[in-house]
Amino acid sequence: MGETEIKKGLAGVVVDTTAISKVNPETNSLLYRGYPVQELAAGQPFEAVAYLLWNGELPDPEQLAEFERRERSLRQLAPGTIELLDRMPRDAHPMDLLRTVVSRIGALDATMLDQASWTDPDADLRRATELLAQIPTIIAAIQRGRRGQDPIAPREDLDYARNFLWMTFGELPSDAAVDAFRVSLILYAEHSFNASTFTARVIASTTSDLYSAVVGAIGALKGPLHGGANEAVMHIIDEIGAPENVAPWLDAALAKKRKIMGFGHRVYKRGDSRVPTMDAALQRLFAEGGADVAALQGVYTELEREFVSRKGIYPNLDYPSGPAYRLLGFDTEIFTPLFVAARIVGWTAHIREQAASNALIRPLSAYDGPDERHLGDSLG
Repeated sequence: MGETEIKKGLAGVVVDTTAISKVNPETNSLLYRGYPVQELAAGQPFEAVAYLLWNGELPDPEQLAEFERRERSLRQLAPGTIELLDRMPRDAHPMDLLRTVVSRIGALDATMLDQASWTDPDADLRRATELLAQIPTIIAAIQRGRRGQDPIAPREDLDYARNFLWMTFGELPSDAAVDAFRVSLILYAEHSFNASTFTARVIASTTSDLYSAVVGAIGALKGPLHGGANEAVMHIIDEIGAPENVAPWLDAALAKKRKIMGFGHRVYKRGDSRVPTMDAALQRLFAEGGADVAALQGVYTELEREFVSRKGIYPNLDYPSGPAYRLLGFDTEIFTPLFVAARIVGWTAHIREQAASNALIRPLSAYDGPDERHLGDSLG
């Protein structure tokens, strides 16, 4: 019998079909339900993209208006949620706080007492919409709590991106800020069978519930090799400090074989197709000026130039999104929760798709431990 071929990290393994998204190798474009994401980001509201990923088609004006009305009506958190956040350590990672509150939302859902509803598509669409609406309220409260500020209630007269920024900072943002945030949400909303999405599908395949699958996905996204990469980008930029420090810093980092976060991607072989769209939004934020913009822009530009010229490896989406979130005013530790606010759409689309044509995900492994042995053998 031949030796078993091991696919570490499931690299190259096709485990199922999906109609939600794909990377088109001919154009190197990420497609949402067939639409290139850069076309969607050029002008569609985030809410329309969420509708598309959940329903398969873009909404008409009436459908979009109803979807927006429903989402806006669900933004308020249940009583006791802010108090729960206040009882948790202020220095806890925001992803831990977010994960805990999502668990609480699931525990408060009375329909969860009926196990038959756990995989009901209509019930799951309601749950997904509630999470989409409330996750920004949670994240805004977490950032404000870290700064010793009181939470700000959501507003039903503002769209998703604008309301998110309003709840976080307490003032209406500029059009460039809103647009950059909208673009980032769309670009992060979905990416096929990435680690967190696959985690969610594995949990859903056991016929567990949507909340459990989302909590598992949040845990997977927290890792710096996945969602935490956008945080790591800003830590690197802060560590470098100034454009003139890029070359010596990179010399030392490469000599130590240090992983440079924000560059390279397992899926994209010709560069991440989402980067130009996010970079353009970032450049509009740079143009608005403000404190420390010149140093940030200088390091961002010089590090990309140096790394690409030396290694031939191009930035991924995390590279421009990190500086954009910094310029919007978010704490670095909030960057990965922002990823959740976008990817909740993709996760829940996949959870519902998994439930619609389910098979328990249970791969095999190749054992390489000791041969069979018995207690008597070691006792002599």
